[in-house]
Amino acid sequence: MRTTTLTSEAPDTIISGVVYLYTSGSWYLALILLVASVMIPLAKLAALVYLLVTVQRGSARNNRERARLYRVLEIIGRWSMVDVFVATFVVALIQIKPLMSVSPESGVLFFSAVVILTIFAAESFDPRLIWDSSQGKQETDD
Repeated sequence: MRTTTLTSEAPDTIISGVVYLYTSGSWYLALILLVASVMIPLAKLAALVYLLVTVQRGSARNNRERARLYRVLEIIGRWSMVDVFVATFVVALIQIKPLMSVSPESGVLFFSAVVILTIFAAESFDPRLIWDSSQGKQETDD
């Protein structure tokens, strides 16, 4: 986002927002922003990659844990668009031109694209593949 006031104009990113909140004494808000906007999307991508690789390899180990991981991904997926909503809400709320304005930059589009693609990826993943791939491997091992 780009924030414009009477005296200055500054670009902001998620990480710069985390740093600003932390240095201004709001470490709890910085932690919430870091977890919700950075850690959870990265963990979601890592979990999807893990599930896809283990299904592709036909791993027969940890099926219950992988099924549980998939259920957690579904729960997290419902909250994935919260960050995008907050950014658009802030932009709409702070439009007091010429005193102050906030405008979204291209990062919002890319962040939204990643969120939407991970939602589609999680929804298109069939959890039965976790059990089917391990069963197929056991049959070939026998």
